[in-house]
Amino acid sequence: MTISDDDLFVFNGIDGSTGRALMPELSAAEIARLAGGTTDADADAALLQKLRVQSPFPVCADADPRRIEESGWGVLFPHGADPAIREALQPLLDHRKAQATEVEERRYRELMGPDGHRPGERKQAFLARLGAPRSGPVEPDRLPYYLLIVGDPERVGFDFQSQLDLQYAVGRIHFATLDEYERYARSVVAAETAADVRRPGLALFGTRNPGDAATALSCEHLIGGLARAIGGGKRASPVQTITAEEATKERLARLLAGEAPSLLFTASHGVGFAKDDPRQLPHQGALLCQDWPGRAWSGPIPQEFYFAGDDLAADADVAGMVAFLFACYGGGTPRTDPFAHLRPGPAPEVAPRAFLADLPMRMLAHPRGGALAVVGHVERAWGCSFHGGRSGAEIETFSSTLKKLLLGYPIGAAMEYFSSRYAELSSDLALELEEPGNLRPVELANMWTANNDARNYMVLGDPAVRVARPKPRAD
Repeated sequence: MTISDDDLFVFNGIDGSTGRALMPELSAAEIARLAGGTTDADADAALLQKLRVQSPFPVCADADPRRIEESGWGVLFPHGADPAIREALQPLLDHRKAQATEVEERRYRELMGPDGHRPGERKQAFLARLGAPRSGPVEPDRLPYYLLIVGDPERVGFDFQSQLDLQYAVGRIHFATLDEYERYARSVVAAETAADVRRPGLALFGTRNPGDAATALSCEHLIGGLARAIGGGKRASPVQTITAEEATKERLARLLAGEAPSLLFTASHGVGFAKDDPRQLPHQGALLCQDWPGRAWSGPIPQEFYFAGDDLAADADVAGMVAFLFACYGGGTPRTDPFAHLRPGPAPEVAPRAFLADLPMRMLAHPRGGALAVVGHVERAWGCSFHGGRSGAEIETFSSTLKKLLLGYPIGAAMEYFSSRYAELSSDLALELEEPGNLRPVELANMWTANNDARNYMVLGDPAVRVARPKPRAD
């Protein structure tokens, strides 16, 4: 697929309140002007500051990220967190402590009270206060590589998590009740101590809605590319592909009722809602399925077209699953527009508060046994993360992450590919904005949208969990 400066960029995400796209189609030149901030010097300076991120580093050379006793594990609570939450997580904490302290006691940490995250604290101040390296490889004896944040994004912000994740392997949970914390803790322990929790393999689910360029792109290049990259070759993993007309809400419900193997990847529109819409908090980030008639539809999106958290049945079977949801708001929603620095005036509020998407949290805390982790996107997802315009499909970040998961790497370590992509794109974009004119508008637009997309992938759940793997065959 060739994209020229005159072509329009189409974005994922449908406004459930109106039925229209969450973002209008924009030309490459319009996006390039946004990225360059040519009308506002202060906004341009703010953007450059945001883009100056450090390169990601893995755990130090003498620590294997596949072994918790070498890489370490810690849990981070916000300052003033309810002690009852820690008590509810006790089964998971005991399990991780036994693993992480096998070689060295310091490789297990509970960061709470005075050691917990303080209001408004940034990554650099947090690490300095704990005496941990503020850049470079992680030293597990000073702060563990795997860190589970327990707290809502109003208290421990999304920006803090994404910056910490450039250096560490970070996940997050936040539930409404103590029972949900305990259910998730017990689900992880059960999955890691029981045999044959879930059938190994990968299921790919991708919509291709009529007249919709965004899902046509993701279905053909992302889902199709992943099927070819992972399902072929000598070390191929079992791959099940459900696309286009098959990718209905009913079919997704069946996958979540027990048909899906240990790893599920979905690509679709995520449904977004206006701040004053009562459906925003419960349904933001819900997965718009093939039931949606496409761009010809007019008016609000009914729930029969999308799969939300309250569509997850009481008898669903998601225990032991790891899921990757490529969809707008599939992981969470910030309180203010993160791209407001590109426009004059104060940042508009897009939600009453920052919050995690309901569907993944219900999957993690399901009463019959929770999913182990869900990767979702905070804010809008951008197709440029897997398609580079004239260079075509660029799915290596996705395919390498999924391959590492299927090889048995913990999800936090597997997600390092996304951290590397974010750092690389940010560095390239910052250089281009400081010395404009080297790229055509379409190339700058691709770089800007891909950068914004790459920074917002987030692990919900314990970053040290891993998917089920096939047992070795006896010779």
